[in-house]
Amino acid sequence: MKFFLTVFLIAQAAAFAPVSKPSAQSALFAVEDGSENMEPVEAEGKINLKVDLKSKKVATMEELSAGDKKTYCRCWLSGTFPLCDGTHVKHNQATGDNVGPLVLSVPKE
Repeated sequence: MKFFLTVFLIAQAAAFAPVSKPSAQSALFAVEDGSENMEPVEAEGKINLKVDLKSKKVATMEELSAGDKKTYCRCWLSGTFPLCDGTHVKHNQATGDNVGPLVLSVPKE
C-alpha cells in the first residue's frame, strides 16, 4: 500500500509541476561546477527562486499512514515548503494566476 501511495504521490506531483512561466525572468538556479558543489547561476524562466537552490533537484518523499492528510505547495512560494502555507492566495490575487496546492489524503482503514 505504501509503495502505491508513493508512486501515486510522485505521479501527481509530476502531473501538476509547472513547465514554464508566462513572462521570462532571470533567477538563480544551481548547476554543477564539475565537483560535488553546486553553484547558483542566472537563468531565464526559473520557477524555484528560494528552495534548496544548491541542490541538483528538489525532491520530497514522505510516507502517509491511514487517516493522514498533507497539503503540498505547488507555487514554490511557501515559507513551509514542501508543505503549503497558503502563500499562493496572495500570488493569485497579485497576478491573476490560479495555482493551488496538491492535497493528498489516505482513507482510514
